[in-house]
Amino acid sequence: MHPNPAFRQTPNDQNITLARDRGFGVLSVNGADGPLISHVPFILSKDGGFADLHLVRSNPIVRALAEPQKAVIAVTGPDAYISPDWYGIEDQVPTWNYVAVHLRGELYLRDAGDLKPHLDELTAHFEARLLPKPPWKNDKVTPDAFERMLRMIVPVRLKIETVDGTWKLGQNKGETARLGAADGLDRAGFGNDVGQLAQLMRSARD
Repeated sequence: MHPNPAFRQTPNDQNITLARDRGFGVLSVNGADGPLISHVPFILSKDGGFADLHLVRSNPIVRALAEPQKAVIAVTGPDAYISPDWYGIEDQVPTWNYVAVHLRGELYLRDAGDLKPHLDELTAHFEARLLPKPPWKNDKVTPDAFERMLRMIVPVRLKIETVDGTWKLGQNKGETARLGAADGLDRAGFGNDVGQLAQLMRSARD
């Protein structure tokens, strides 16, 4: 998380909303030889109190969860390089604007019986984004194939204790400079994520 307080003013519910909307992040726990990291889809509880996910049984993080472990899921939003030319003021340097949310807490294995309901919920959550496409459901897989898949993965939960967000959108610049950088991003035409970042920059406050 960036230490500048100007980038740390976003309300907690907005941080939770971003994490829920993205639904994908980098899970990290401390291992004996250094950090253990996995890239995971997840689903947040309605109150934002926990995140449910699953891991391949052979993942080193699973082996580390013989006992619950402190862990973090780092969720990234849109990001982009910012050229100092876009500010329209002198003595500026390049930077990178971005949005990131860290979900910290205790990671532990769930009961095996929680796995199928978790997969049903996770699939339904992301399939809903594809409407009006008819939702894919786990029962479209033959029972034998589905059971083989279930034996390969384990359900995991992160009980969230703290939520930290950095929304680095040029709030430390004057409004004219910040909006100039947002316009520069739009002209650069990097894609949808960068367009979202430009919109966030326009709505940010000094």
